[in-house]
Amino acid sequence: MHDAESCWKCGEPSAQSLFCRFCNTLQAPSSDYYRFLGLERRLSLDPADLQRRFYSLSRLVHPDRYLRSTANEQRFALEATALLNDAYRTLRDPVARAEYFLKEEGFDSGEQKSNNVPPEMLEEVFDLNEALEELRGGDPSVRPQLEAARRRFRSLREDVDGDLEAQFREYDAGRQREILGSIRALLNRRRYIENLLHEVERELMN
Repeated sequence: MHDAESCWKCGEPSAQSLFCRFCNTLQAPSSDYYRFLGLERRLSLDPADLQRRFYSLSRLVHPDRYLRSTANEQRFALEATALLNDAYRTLRDPVARAEYFLKEEGFDSGEQKSNNVPPEMLEEVFDLNEALEELRGGDPSVRPQLEAARRRFRSLREDVDGDLEAQFREYDAGRQREILGSIRALLNRRRYIENLLHEVERELMN
């Protein structure tokens, strides 16, 4: 997949469009999700607008439309369809969108190490691990404690999601790179909370 400098068919400049401005021929799709969907590079997106763009492009690049076209167009239609599905799946999810945006801006993936506990959660995580071990050891009396922990982690995740939305709006308004660092930290915290929540829910289901 590549971004062409000019139309492969007529040779005119067409780098900014999925379809050539001169001969309307399908071009190689841009691998940039925002550019491919014709979106401004923002962290806050309108879900309805994103969905409209998805359905509109789905019709335009569907491989069935190109069954009698050139080999290039057939290949580009398949590439564009796969890319469209990936782009829509990523950008409609605020967390996946932020991870993608940060990666495009040069931030690392921020993988959370298992022993890298947020300082304010140290005692809580210690108590949780004890309760999990007791439940695994056959002591059902800790189930209410774990159910309370599940509610607590769900609430913490909602708080982080609210903070992320606020940071998205702040970044879009001023484009200050340090805000992206704050978003990276929030995403790391959310991932850690999500992992704890999954662990608690898994044990409660057993």
